[in-house]
Amino acid sequence: MSVWLPSAPCTPRGCATHHGPAAGSLRAAARLLAGIATILAGLLLGPLVALLAAVLGTRFRHVMTRCWARAVVRAFGVRIRVIGQAPGPVRSLVVANHISWLDIPLVAAALPGRMLAKSEVRRWPVLGPLAARGGTFFLERDRLRTLPATVREMACAMDSGARVIAFPEGSTWCGRAQGRFRHAVFQAALDAGAAVQPVRITYLPTGAAAFVGEDSLPASLWRVVAAGGLTAEIRLLPAIPAGSFPDRRSLARAAQLAVARESANLPSVSVHQFVSSSSAAASSARTPS
Repeated sequence: MSVWLPSAPCTPRGCATHHGPAAGSLRAAARLLAGIATILAGLLLGPLVALLAAVLGTRFRHVMTRCWARAVVRAFGVRIRVIGQAPGPVRSLVVANHISWLDIPLVAAALPGRMLAKSEVRRWPVLGPLAARGGTFFLERDRLRTLPATVREMACAMDSGARVIAFPEGSTWCGRAQGRFRHAVFQAALDAGAAVQPVRITYLPTGAAAFVGEDSLPASLWRVVAAGGLTAEIRLLPAIPAGSFPDRRSLARAAQLAVARESANLPSVSVHQFVSSSSAAASSARTPS
């Protein structure tokens, strides 16, 4: 595996623990079966939805995806809280902090679109085929030379009017801290002239939903269904309009700060204020070549 891959200090033993109420074993088992059944239903009904979407349009597909994703999260015993208004234009790059496999249906429940995921997801049972059928972009994280082609595919999708969803930290964190947003995916938004929609994901209580380090998917699934009172909150932050930033680094930094600021409840800063401060800092740091 390449050394450039991002990683988080979070571990299952140190971070992925639940300190709130617990569901009984029977209820947890029922939730697990219900969640898997809901995912399988999506896999089986996917071809029919795709056929109807070809006639009824993208809006129908998004409505069905939103309903199914919400049903998946609820079946696993997790309440959903969406804060903020969904943006009007679909054509955008949605970026969010990354905590769990639950993030994928959670974002889809509010902002359905085409996901960017690590290639390992393709090999997951049930979820892998479903992700592939949903038009997921799979990134070979240990083969850096494939990244430009993936970025071009994302840009082409947005240029055609699609919404693309990415988790630019490149690795999951437990939710108590946040990683740096990697720059590459933001190049796709620049190339397509698309807006960037930052999103903040939080699980309350913190811990049970975290899927970090060497955690296994079965262990994470059981931890989620066995937790009582688990709530997933997705906060839709103000979009960053297309053309607000000249390069992917400053665009990634602005999106990262927006998500981190929401987590820390810091005062909001407008895009124009950030541009001005960034430009001033760049000018003061610039030296003659």
